[in-house]
Amino acid sequence: MRLSTRNQLKGIIAEVDLGSVMAIVKVRLDGGDQIVTSSVTRDAAVELGLQVGQPATVFIKSTEVTIGVE
Repeated sequence: MRLSTRNQLKGIIAEVDLGSVMAIVKVRLDGGDQIVTSSVTRDAAVELGLQVGQPATVFIKSTEVTIGVE
């Protein structure tokens, strides 16, 4: 598969919470304790067979990135 999305982060699925319509999927990124959380449809999560411990790639495409500091 070839994608135009350049921000691709590899990791392992840490949690899958299937709701009635949406699913929350947490991916622990390789090389650290950082976790990326994604909301996907329940149907998509089921069709992809997402399971804890499964390797996954997080694709991030956004028109806006916000940074905050203290």
